Parts: sequence; C-alpha cells; structure tokens
Amino acid sequence: MKTIGAFEAKTHLSALLERVSKGETITITRHGVPAARLVPIEEPAKRMIHATLVERMRDLRGRVKSDTITVKEMIEEGRRS
Repeated sequence: MKTIGAFEAKTHLSALLERVSKGETITITRHGVPAARLVPIEEPAKRMIHATLVERMRDLRGRVKSDTITVKEMIEEGRRS
C-alpha cells in the first residue's frame, strides 16, 4: 500500500485514480497522519456498449408518439429505462 501526502495527492489526483482503478490502494496523509484511503471499487461499473444504447434509443422512439409527449418527458422516460 502506497502512502502519499495530501498536497501531492491533490496535485496528481488523475494519476492516482488511474493507479487505484488498476487495483492499487493508496493512503493519503495530512502532516504524516493517515486521513483517507483510495481503494478500488469492488465491482467495476458496467459500461453500455454503443449498439445497446442505439437499440434502446430506437425502442424509446418507437414507443413514443412525438405529438403526445414533450421533449422533457422523453428525456425523463429515457432515464427510467
């Protein structure tokens, strides 16, 4: 486990997040005292592949009549699916 000071952590946050995403655990200290720990999440977030996204958009378009629903309502419906 790597230990790093708060100033350095702030300066190099993007690089630290990259290392953590690859499985490393990093402890952040403040004046030499551990203050926080960056740990990888247990299960990586599942990313939706492009084809699935397009398929869902087409499905939504097929279920919605453009003259009966507002754009805002379409956006909300898309968020629910």
